[in-house]
Amino acid sequence: MKTTSSILALLTMFTFGLNAQQTPTGKAKDFKVKTCLHSVSYMGVWRGQPILTVDQFLVKAKELGYDGVMIAAKRPHLALLEYDDAARRKLRARIKELGLELVCLAGYTDFTAGMDKAGIPNAEIQAAYVGELARLARDLDTKMIRIFTGYERPDVPYDKQYAAVVDGLRMSGQQAAKYGITLAVQNHHDIALDHEAMKWLLDEVNLPNVKAGFDCWAPALVGLNAAELKKAVHTLKPHIVHTIAADYKRLPRYKYVHEQTNYTPLLPQMRAVPMGKGFLDYKTFFNALKEIGYQGYIAYEMCEVLEGGGSMENLDRCAKAFLDYVQQFR
Repeated sequence: MKTTSSILALLTMFTFGLNAQQTPTGKAKDFKVKTCLHSVSYMGVWRGQPILTVDQFLVKAKELGYDGVMIAAKRPHLALLEYDDAARRKLRARIKELGLELVCLAGYTDFTAGMDKAGIPNAEIQAAYVGELARLARDLDTKMIRIFTGYERPDVPYDKQYAAVVDGLRMSGQQAAKYGITLAVQNHHDIALDHEAMKWLLDEVNLPNVKAGFDCWAPALVGLNAAELKKAVHTLKPHIVHTIAADYKRLPRYKYVHEQTNYTPLLPQMRAVPMGKGFLDYKTFFNALKEIGYQGYIAYEMCEVLEGGGSMENLDRCAKAFLDYVQQFR
């Protein structure tokens, strides 16, 4: 007799059908460079950077020459509580008027939050939030939401946290399927950060609309070399539907130890730089995406303090540099 979770998975698969985001074909000839700008780049998150309204951001993306946009589903941009049906219709029409593709919404989940408080059904709360994001995505005519797994909490057994992520993703996937939405799980939070762990996680969740938003950033920070990075992309080939790009430079940090008249090394500080100017191996990464016949967009974000400062002119310059950089992979 099938378990409840198996039946739900089968029902979700049936319901979702052909609405799922396209996964890689395995044929390099099918790869296309489709560019997308993430609105977090113009949301004033990082020191010295300006804040654009959603409409100003859309105009900016169009003027810069991007094919599509990825909009942060939170204040000061696309906040659920601030977009009623009329506002959704207006925004959908505006995106169409500008000739842009709304590639996805950026959701902000953490399925391990509050695990030290057993009485709070956090995973259910997060799944309900994802369900509302999915309804918003449908209303705005996009098929995908980017989400996260969970940060690892101290004093809670790892497998208990991992299980909460699995449950949260399953519930979220089932909610999203009601609206024909794919969830792209980004390798950003602690749980299942590694590509092998991410594949295991997605295989265990086992829903056709819970896929991977796999980025180069985390593999670079944990030290994968070119061969390992290529292998990571091929490992996640069945799942990758989205990726976000940004380049970084390491600034070494040290702490002075008076007793030894010396310095102890600390974790380097990351700072954002234009594409191709940092240490991330995007040539290997994008070529690997090409090899597997990746079908999605390549989103660009400026999500750190940026070399050259936070002025609008510098942000625009870096956003244009990304468009120039990816031309070599066409």
